[in-house]
Amino acid sequence: MDSSKPNEEKPAEGNAENSTGEAQQGAPVDALGKTNEELNAEAVADPDAPSETTPPPAKPKGIKAVFRKVNLYLLLFMLVVAIAGAVAIVSYLNGKKAPETASLATQELTTEALKQLANSDATVGSSAQTLTVQGNAIFSGQVLVRGSLDVAGGLKIGSTFEAQGLTVSGVSNLAETQVNSLQVANNTALQGVTTVKDLNVAGATAFSGPVTAAQITVTKLILAGNGSLTVPNHLSFSGATPGRSIVDAGSLGAGGTVNVNGSDTSGTINVNTGVGPVAGCFVRVNFAQEFVS
Repeated sequence: MDSSKPNEEKPAEGNAENSTGEAQQGAPVDALGKTNEELNAEAVADPDAPSETTPPPAKPKGIKAVFRKVNLYLLLFMLVVAIAGAVAIVSYLNGKKAPETASLATQELTTEALKQLANSDATVGSSAQTLTVQGNAIFSGQVLVRGSLDVAGGLKIGSTFEAQGLTVSGVSNLAETQVNSLQVANNTALQGVTTVKDLNVAGATAFSGPVTAAQITVTKLILAGNGSLTVPNHLSFSGATPGRSIVDAGSLGAGGTVNVNGSDTSGTINVNTGVGPVAGCFVRVNFAQEFVS
């Protein structure tokens, strides 16, 4: 009976310890002996002390804490500046790169290939390859170029050159050229001696220097301003010979004659009087082309 009493009291002591620990964790030991006003005053005096009614606010962690310290608009501005800088750097690096040249696959023409070309009609390479001939090449027959022909050096033609259309973008030097029909859309400057067989000018023509021609046929020649006409040699006026008519045969006398030679501009009139001429009109000259007055 006596030995069982201590066993019965041990659980009670454990319960008392647990209740005392809970009291120490939840509230002060003397909280039961104080009023509510005294407890509130102690909480105000010691704000760090734990309280059951007002738990301390949780501090932000991770990304939220960073966003609270840094302004969002500042982050956006920095992002835009970084993107612009990256684009500028990439553009600068691309501009410094040299443009890539197109590489063409080349194919050497061997001796066996030349023999094959001489004995038969063969195709060498494809359109994506380039045929390189190191030495000189002589084509005895005709050569047909289906695409464009680019000549990097000089082009010499020993015989005639025939072309349906010829377009020259640069300067051309032609030693001797025969043109059947020449049409010049813009101005033309002829510095050397120019020989023209037939020249028909539809519009106005101005010559600043001397003009030498074997024959010039004009409908109307006008000397403008203080111009002068200098003729160092003789003048010859050609044309039809005017006619003549005898007005009064008695004025010539018996056996008299009149002859007219020359043209409407110049000529001679020969009058041979006969026997017993009298006063009167010897002859009337009828011009081949009448004058205005």
